[in-house]
Formats: sequence, C-alpha cells, structure tokens
Amino acid sequence: MFVTIKARVYADATGVYTELPALLTPTGVLTSLLDYCLWRSHDRSLMWMTKVARSVRMFLEYSQANPAEFDTRHLFQTFAQRLYTGTFDRESGLDPSGLCWAPRSPRDASHIITHLSDFFSWLSETRPEAAKVNPRYGASAFDRQTEALAYQYRRSQAFLGHTWAVKAPGTQAGGYTRSQRLPLVEKGEPPAFPEQHFEDLLLKGFCCAGRYDYRGMLITLLLHGAGFRESEPFHLYIPDVFVDPASPCEAGVHIHHPHHGLAPCDWYDERGRRCQGNRAQYLARQFAMAPRTELLGRQHAGWKGGTHDGPYFKQAYWFKPEYGEWFLNLWYRYLEQVACVERHHPFAFINLAREPVGAMYTLTQYNKAHALACTRIGLTVSKALGTTPHGHRHAYARRLCSAGVDKHLIRRFMHHASLQSQDIYTQSSTREIRDALQAAAVRLRDNHPDTPPSAGSWLTSLKPD
Repeated sequence: MFVTIKARVYADATGVYTELPALLTPTGVLTSLLDYCLWRSHDRSLMWMTKVARSVRMFLEYSQANPAEFDTRHLFQTFAQRLYTGTFDRESGLDPSGLCWAPRSPRDASHIITHLSDFFSWLSETRPEAAKVNPRYGASAFDRQTEALAYQYRRSQAFLGHTWAVKAPGTQAGGYTRSQRLPLVEKGEPPAFPEQHFEDLLLKGFCCAGRYDYRGMLITLLLHGAGFRESEPFHLYIPDVFVDPASPCEAGVHIHHPHHGLAPCDWYDERGRRCQGNRAQYLARQFAMAPRTELLGRQHAGWKGGTHDGPYFKQAYWFKPEYGEWFLNLWYRYLEQVACVERHHPFAFINLAREPVGAMYTLTQYNKAHALACTRIGLTVSKALGTTPHGHRHAYARRLCSAGVDKHLIRRFMHHASLQSQDIYTQSSTREIRDALQAAAVRLRDNHPDTPPSAGSWLTSLKPD
C-alpha cells in the first residue's frame, strides 16, 4: 500500500533536480515528506532521509490498520508501544491487524519515534493539525532552561555531537510520547580487525584462481593503513594518488570532499583554458553527474565530514609507513589493468570483470569482496569480531594508541572533529583491562607487604564435605 521510491525533485525551471527518497501512497506521492527531505537536504544525508521515509511509512501503515482510532495523540502512543512489543498476540501468536511486526530493538524504536516527532513538529508549522500527533506539553522557564542545558551537555559528549544544531530544537516544551531509556552499559570489545591476519587477507584473501584483486587490496589498505572510513575511497579520482615528495617510496593520497573538493588540474574547456571550480561543478559539466553523496541506489557513497587537511581534502597518514609503500606498488599494477578501459566517470575504482565494465565500483560490491576474502583465509565475517570493513579503521586507531601516539595527533590522523570522537576507537580491550588489574595487584604486593595473602593459600586446605 505504501512504497518507498526514488524521486527527482525539480525546485525551479532551471532543469536542475535533486534525487530524494519519496513515499508513494494510494493517492500519490506524499508531498509533505518530500518537502521535509528537501528542506533538510542541506544538512542531512540520503541515508537519514531513507530512514525517515521508513518511519513515516510504518506510522501510516499502523494508522491504516487502526482506522477506528480518531485520537491522533493516542494513536501515536500505541504506535510507539507496538514498536517495542510487536503486533502479535502473545497467547495465540496471531496478528489480526496484518502488520506482523516483530519487536524492534530499543535503539531502532527510539530512532523511529524521534524521526516522526521531528517530522510532525516541522509539519505543524504549516499544518496545525499535525501538532496533535505528538504534541508538546507546556513547560516553565526553569524546565526550558534545564532542558537546554541538558541538550548542550549531550551535544558536547555525543560521538557526532558536532553535527547537532547549536541550539536545542524545541526547548519550549517536550513531547508527550517519548522513547524508552535503557540502562547505561560499558562499550563492548572494540571490533578491530586482527592485525595478525592482515597480510594474509591481502595476499591470500584477495587472490582467487591465481588472480589478484588489486582494487580490493588498495581499498583495504586505505582503511587499515590510513584509517579512512569505508565509504571515502569511493570518492577517489586517479589524479588523487601521487608519489609522496617527502618519501618517494610511499604513495601520497588526497581524498577530496565529493562536493567542495577542488576539481582535477587537468580540466580544460573547449578553448584549451584550464577550468577552475569544485568537484560538483566538474562532475556536472564533464559527465552530467552529481556527487556520489547525492546519488540514490548502489552508486551512493557517504561522507561523514570531520576535519580536512586542506581545502577540501583528507590526506592519508600511513601507519605503519610500509603500508604507503605497498599501496604505491599495488597502485601501479592496478593502473595497468584500467589504462585501456573506457570510463564515463572520473572515479578511480571501476568494474573490471563484471558488466558493465568501466562502471563505478560500489560499496556493496566491495563489502561482498571483503567478506569473501575473509572467508578464504578462514575468518568469520562479523562486526563484533572486527572482520567487516569498518574493523580496519578501528585497527588503525588501536595501532596508533598502542604505539603511544598523542591523542591530539590521533584526532588529526583520523580526521575527527573532536577528541571525544576517538574514544570509541581507542577504548581498552578485555585483555588490556585484565593485564592492568594483574599489574596493579603486583604493585600492591610490592608497595604494601602487610597486605593479607590471597585466598588461594587457604582454599587448598579446605576438605570436601
């Protein structure tokens, strides 16, 4: 009944369009959601918009399954409850509504409630009836002040807090229906890729039937050896890789911002004059394309921001330095493969064996290739084990931390906007915690000889009943 589709939005008569996720209903496209996504397109990703569309679709499906409920506030409250409980009857196991929802995780349910609350809050500015879905209760001046202070504290401590609005949204009041709060739990084992298997992954994992996948090896080196996020190498152009003047044996790599990064220096107009502009302009004029951050579907590649080393690119800081040497050697071999392949885009990583040859290599294809490479060397593919692509970024950070690199330098090498952002990558492992406790016990015995003996000395004297 409700289907999420890809829509082209023409905001004026210029012919320029924006691709956005849209919700198709029995009466046509839900224009209010499309307007909301267009309004937030300057500071939100396509992935976020897709999740908002999913949340709105779920609420509409729930309202269709409960047509007798006229109180929209009560409807939203019961909808929020069903996210946590599911829609199946506990005794019979049946669902008369036909929704057939399993209980969602508290985190996912919280995100859905937040998406809808923000959407209806925005919608209420133009359609007052929307404010009745999850209305905000009145608050005193003290309530507003404490809520604003709490927001600023959460923003300063959050992993991506720098992306939040400077002022707390909607501090005038709070919504009646809120998500459940879970108890605080320490983060689990950092999911870093196991260092002892990395060389095997490159040499054996990315080798099939005697042929090396240089493309997969290069992307993995950017993640493991330079700490890039898994989506960032998919914005790389061939001119972005060069011989490092400071170390001729290593590769210099600049991954430019997909929109604001400077266009390649070999861009010339019809008269032979060098063109200047950013990468969005370059893609539009030379290839009639938009940056990959604005493409929906398999060709999409995200960009989380952070800090840049220049206007506007992120530099590869190889650690260990030999990874830069490996990358340069593999890069030359990869260029031999792609030199004669016709391309209709400027991106470095392309399809070679599968159709269409020369098309943009996608993040989905790399994830599958990485999983196969791990399987070939006997590793189980799991986020918790660090054997997914993101585990390499964790391994890079942990390697820097173990080497005693200053945290301010780690922030720069990983292109984080704040020092707190690296905490999740550099937290202590279970083994490090155990070693720290054992070392502390030795110091305690050495510094305080009068400390009572351990339990082991008298446990051995106990006789069984």
